[in-house]
Amino acid sequence: MSDSGQRSRWYDARKVLSLRDVRWFELDWHVLGIAVLLLALGLVFIHAMSDADLLADRNDVQFKKHMQKIVLAVPAFFMAIALRPRWLRRNAYLFYGLCLALLVVIFFLGAKRNGAQRWITIPGIEFDLQPSELAKIGVIVALAQVLYRNRLVKLRDWGRPLLIALVPMALVALQPDLGTAMTLVPITLGMLYLAGARAKVIGAFLLGTAGIAFCVVSMEIGVQDYQLQRIETWRHSYAADDLIAARGGPAFHSYHARLAIGNGGVFGTGIGQGVANETGYLPERDCDSVFAVVAEESGWVGTGIVLFVYVLFIVLIMGSASTLRDRFSRLAVGGIALYFAAHLFINVGVNLGLVPLTGLTLPLFSTGGSSMLTTFVALGLALGLCAHREPVLDADSFKSY
Repeated sequence: MSDSGQRSRWYDARKVLSLRDVRWFELDWHVLGIAVLLLALGLVFIHAMSDADLLADRNDVQFKKHMQKIVLAVPAFFMAIALRPRWLRRNAYLFYGLCLALLVVIFFLGAKRNGAQRWITIPGIEFDLQPSELAKIGVIVALAQVLYRNRLVKLRDWGRPLLIALVPMALVALQPDLGTAMTLVPITLGMLYLAGARAKVIGAFLLGTAGIAFCVVSMEIGVQDYQLQRIETWRHSYAADDLIAARGGPAFHSYHARLAIGNGGVFGTGIGQGVANETGYLPERDCDSVFAVVAEESGWVGTGIVLFVYVLFIVLIMGSASTLRDRFSRLAVGGIALYFAAHLFINVGVNLGLVPLTGLTLPLFSTGGSSMLTTFVALGLALGLCAHREPVLDADSFKSY
């Protein structure tokens, strides 16, 4: 290729954003509306937490800082909408590589807190970037790219997709952040299924993953002591007596989460009037345990409505993906729906005691700058990929959906 051709290619590559090419009349406004509704509901609960802290002379939850992080994430949302699908498809590995680079850099420049090295402090804006959050989007677009023409027919077709997921999983697990690493499992397997993998094969991978996890935990290979303690606490906390007996020790978090949920009853205690807010005993109530606060203050009825709206949000995104003829866009949007679904299931499951305790946010509800940034990018990508609808000539474009 000539120098002028090379320069032209790089010049074209820089033209990655175009709000003018977005077909606004085809934008999934219903999905955006539900997202705004969920965000608004989250703001109501976070504001109540902040007010409760002010009354109790605490400083655990700050509504102003939460709003600042949302404002910082808004430009990323519009950039994601404006991103051209064709450019994203051609440069998916570039974005994935940048995510991997950040995961490596964090071992040298990352801030260490509570025994984990997960954050890169960005000076000037009081923002802590958690690369493991962005890595989820990197994995989604990279898998969409590798599965764009890969139908997973032969055994060798599985190598690259699995490698794309396993590399960041290993890097995140070394931070250590096993919970976030395991979030990539349902996203990866779900995207493989959307790409055409048979359910029997996916089931075999699930059994294999469960078997490996069991061996790792049993032999204590590469697992931190606190992680083993969380698993043991979870195993012995199904019985109420065992949970109560350990409430002053390893089951402190789990006990107060389930206590708050049970205290909500049918109609809840009222916004800001739950025990979790009044006492401040529930750890991470604005982040990992936000579902417990929602359940306590809105009760069974309110929580059911919130969960219904959230599930509807995920179903609508997946439905939008099914209408796309471009295989790459369809897989990417489907992966984003799986991202929201995985977070919802794990966050709710942790608070209910269905899965071991792990630090995972509830998107659009929880505080956390990196989580909010990743959520806005994911939502923007889903909306943008569905609204651009660039012409394609791959085989899938001639199928009816």
